[in-house]
Amino acid sequence: MPVIAESKYRAPLFFSNPHAQTVFPTLFRKVRGVTYKRERVDTPDKDFLDVDISTVGSTRAAIVLHGLEGDSTRCYMLGMVKALNNNGWDAIAVNLRGCSGEPNRTLRLYHSGDTGDLDTVVSYIHSQKDYSDLALIGFSLGGNVVLKYVGERADTVKSAITAAAAFSVPCDLAAGATKIGSFMNIPYMKRFLTMLREKIRTKMGLFPELINDNDYDQIRDFADFDNRYTAPLHGFANAEDYWKKSSSKQFLARISIPTLLVSAADDPFLTPECYPFKEARDNPSLFLEVPKHGGHVGFMAFDSDREGTKGIWIMRLNGTNQIRITPNGIKAMNPRWSPFLK
Repeated sequence: MPVIAESKYRAPLFFSNPHAQTVFPTLFRKVRGVTYKRERVDTPDKDFLDVDISTVGSTRAAIVLHGLEGDSTRCYMLGMVKALNNNGWDAIAVNLRGCSGEPNRTLRLYHSGDTGDLDTVVSYIHSQKDYSDLALIGFSLGGNVVLKYVGERADTVKSAITAAAAFSVPCDLAAGATKIGSFMNIPYMKRFLTMLREKIRTKMGLFPELINDNDYDQIRDFADFDNRYTAPLHGFANAEDYWKKSSSKQFLARISIPTLLVSAADDPFLTPECYPFKEARDNPSLFLEVPKHGGHVGFMAFDSDREGTKGIWIMRLNGTNQIRITPNGIKAMNPRWSPFLK
């Protein structure tokens, strides 16, 4: 059963269109009042990850991962961080490699299945901080990383992570890549490819003999990009090999900590393969909710606090606190365990 049969999320008037839900927050949502302190985390391959920490001196914290070509300053990241702080949680916003405003040192970048870097951050936080509870929250690409991490490391993750949540996740990467490359999603695809080209050009300045963007205009979709760049840079045979090995869906059955996955039925980037109903029905630790509307990392709500932190999803943490989690934030509730919908 942890498939939540009927979502109580209702899109605001005039925002039932999935593209409006996807685009409007990116263009118009402003989140103020978040102050970060940056810490640099060394990686085993002599590279680095920049994490931006907003602390209220709590014994509880959440590590938050952004989506493709995002960073810690995206509105959905700031909204989550602010809500965490407002409700007594420290927040650790991870900038994936090359996304912190400073190029990373190595030729490689980040990708949808890179749980190694997340584990590096988790290990760093446990070694440097003294948190009784540590949760993971991921959006889109970052959500796939979170789900893959808690699934593939199910035997050891219980000692490190209390709970996890993910939003708008293409847990079947091949299907998601096909969908975002479809005709209706051409504007999104062009935007992503433009942003990714800037990453490639940055790498060209650092490694001119190893990488170039010759004929980049011939790249039309993620299959083209991943075959040319992502796969060879990260040790995969090709795009299909990368998608197969990095998709989180194959690891969902092994998840053993309370984990919430929320993806809107009208998400323009997802196909039916990206909604793991069977996996959720078969795993008492995986809770799946599929609201009728919400777009991709949308789920807009015009709350009284004007920051969208009221939320609708609740995850109860290990006997110490209960939190309400949405793409717009987290609210502290009463002590108990296991996620449920309010």
